Amino acid sequence: MQAIRRFTVRPVLPDPLQPLSDLARNLRWSWHTETRELFQAVDPVAGRPADGDPVRLLGAVSAGRLAELARDDEFLHRLTEVSAGLRDYLQGPRWYQEQLAQGVALPAAIAYFSPEFGVTAALPQYSGGLGILAGDHLKAASDLGVPLVGVGLLYRHGYFRQSLSRDGWQQEHYPVLDPNELPLTLLREADGTPSEVVLALPGGRSLRAHIWQAQVGRVPLLMLDSDVEGNAPGEREVTDRLYGGGSEHRLLQEILLGIGGVRAVRSYCRLTGHPAPEVFHTNEGHAGFLGLERIRELSGDGLDFAAAVESVRAGTVFTTHTPVPAGIDRFDRELVARHFGDDGELPGVPAERILHLGTETYDGGDPGVFNMAVMGLRLAQRANGVSTLHGAVSREMFAGLWPGFDAPEVPITAVTNGVHAPTWVAPEIYRLRTESGGTPGRWDSAADIPDRQLWDVRRTLRERLVTEVRERLHASWRTRGAEPAELGWIDGVLDPGVLTIGFARRVPSYKRLTLMLRDRDRLRRLLLHPERPIQIVVAGKAHPADDGGKRLVQELVRFADDPRVRHRIVFLPDYGMGMAQKLYPGCDVWLNNPLRPLEACGTSGMKAALNGCLNLSVLDGWWDEWFEPDFGWAIPTADGSATDEDRRDDLEANALYELIEDRVAPRFYDHGGEGLPDRWIEMVRRTLGTLGPKVLAGRMVREYVERLYAPAALAQRSLDAATARELADWKARVRAAWPRVAVDHVEAVTPTGASGGSAELGSTLALRVRITLGALEPDDVEVQAVAGRVDAADAITEAQIFPLKPAGGQDLEGRWLYDGPLALDRTGPYGYTVRVLPAHRLLAGGAELGLVAQPAGGTGEGAGLLMR
Repeated sequence: MQAIRRFTVRPVLPDPLQPLSDLARNLRWSWHTETRELFQAVDPVAGRPADGDPVRLLGAVSAGRLAELARDDEFLHRLTEVSAGLRDYLQGPRWYQEQLAQGVALPAAIAYFSPEFGVTAALPQYSGGLGILAGDHLKAASDLGVPLVGVGLLYRHGYFRQSLSRDGWQQEHYPVLDPNELPLTLLREADGTPSEVVLALPGGRSLRAHIWQAQVGRVPLLMLDSDVEGNAPGEREVTDRLYGGGSEHRLLQEILLGIGGVRAVRSYCRLTGHPAPEVFHTNEGHAGFLGLERIRELSGDGLDFAAAVESVRAGTVFTTHTPVPAGIDRFDRELVARHFGDDGELPGVPAERILHLGTETYDGGDPGVFNMAVMGLRLAQRANGVSTLHGAVSREMFAGLWPGFDAPEVPITAVTNGVHAPTWVAPEIYRLRTESGGTPGRWDSAADIPDRQLWDVRRTLRERLVTEVRERLHASWRTRGAEPAELGWIDGVLDPGVLTIGFARRVPSYKRLTLMLRDRDRLRRLLLHPERPIQIVVAGKAHPADDGGKRLVQELVRFADDPRVRHRIVFLPDYGMGMAQKLYPGCDVWLNNPLRPLEACGTSGMKAALNGCLNLSVLDGWWDEWFEPDFGWAIPTADGSATDEDRRDDLEANALYELIEDRVAPRFYDHGGEGLPDRWIEMVRRTLGTLGPKVLAGRMVREYVERLYAPAALAQRSLDAATARELADWKARVRAAWPRVAVDHVEAVTPTGASGGSAELGSTLALRVRITLGALEPDDVEVQAVAGRVDAADAITEAQIFPLKPAGGQDLEGRWLYDGPLALDRTGPYGYTVRVLPAHRLLAGGAELGLVAQPAGGTGEGAGLLMR
């Protein structure tokens, strides 16, 4: 029989055990070993739930066992210590508070919006790297004491659970998640009723959402849930699945995340006294509508639309994770228009003003779509990619928004992602550091770990992975319809003594799950080598709508099902955080072979590295930035064969096989006099000690604070209502006048010793420039000489900027004279040009408006010098 109603009965803890409730409700347990071990002791016989959730554990433990624990002095002592540790963690000063005490100007609070958060397997609200990164961002912010508020959606079905059919086809399952059974608390008003946000929809309808709170250490994570009474069936389903549904469904999710998310933050701050955020961080374009809600708020305070935009921009940070235009959410303009204006949100604001924010106005853009990333960039004064290479790719991709500027000057910087070590590092690796005289926070202590001890721990982790793989493989085959009598072979799958390679990630085509299968005979020889065999563990999910990705999964599964190699290569379905936390530490090598440069960052290799796993990767994302031969191997790429995909993949697969065959496997199996692979162990040690500190999420969050959050807060504080109006009016005046701005004449005084278009290194070129400013004044602009080496096409590379100064008033023709020295400090072909940019004290940089004036006919007289 089926129940007609479902509800949750919570346990009643004896008074001495009450601290367990606080420990279970704070997700710090997911990365704090002592807390996890304490809950393990609550019921060591039954063990913890598979996802480690102590809320579920406490709901299942018997009353008799709880009474026994309430009398157990040893357990109560441990409980007191762990509870005191949490209290100190939550209340004590940390890095951020130390910075404030030293007088550093920092924001009172930051709101961090993301469509997904991967904090723990017990709260499955993530699909892949974006969500895991967001979860690590919150955890690292908590560890550092950064006053962050996370904002997302609560998906009642999460992403999806993956299984395989008998023939290896991916199948999706969507279990229902009950918030009352998750480590969440409903945000309530003072009278006890649920706090609610309400959005206006076309046709007089409303979209309501409750606010659930997860406590991630010191950081609250607010999650909006539309499955509430008062919503029509269609509105209740808005937060049903992560990345599900059609265009309007996705649009409603993103309106709820952005606009509803700001309202949720306001309610949370009102009810708890948390400081109001000064900075709003948009993690990818999905949350971009938050800027519109803040414009609405400011319009209610008396600012017009243009001034409100300037105020919003000043305090907004936008992070793009997408290296290809196809990865950006784009909606039909008419669909977006229907949800705004007098019949939706932002009544009184003409829909065209809103639509302009997301219009692709650049060459090649589609005027019929609304681009969420374009809106994110237009409503954020500061933007970044997630690795140095991805920053460069993003500048190229979005350069059309800043016409007249070369891609290197597009105002998109980079903060390379990091990963949260306490979440991803195996406890054995942490203990290894401590036992060797180091501390978990000091990664250079790896230098003191004895070779034998390091190798033994790595083997222990590999053995644990083998056990995990066999259990998961057995469960997978049972789901695929196999009988137990067919599965005896699984007991011999993988070998703790064999070089183990891991490959696990989402399965879009650019990540090339099946590159390893290009030459199957060669792969079989590697797997079955009599002296230096390898074994491969593969996992990954294809998007439910991506049949191409599912075919790649099936192709890999069918190869792994072959009785000749199935003991050496396995595919594990339902990749998630729980599996990943066993996979990274247990592998010796982490493989990543995307199409360069389509991997924005690729943090899975970082998590592997923190456990002493060496990377074998294409030079993309973070690996392009920090690769050294001490840390692993770089797979050569065939970038010149990009138009011939088969040839490119053949070349890169061959390079992969050769690396494994000639360098990776021989080094792993090359044992010295004491029976240890000395050179391999040294690479592990250098990976832990030298690479480890670079890939930490704490480093990443500090960079966000120092380079983006703090400047954004200062800019926000500088823009009161009057100043915002001033800046908006100035921008309007400059844009209107800019067509009349021109560089009319450039002349250069040839340096002493120059002859025939050449000059001596160290000499100085004196520039005199005449500028037409039309209705503008010199205070409105900056005049610059841009100089550097030139290539065969006279394009300036490695450019240097030399400001030119006014040299008097206007001449008889109304032109302004500027002059200044140009130091010739480089040898070889050298050139310069002159340009005019808008200038204002409140601009973040000269490219902000996308306006530039340059000489009409080239760089002007004397532009092509040859330095000697």
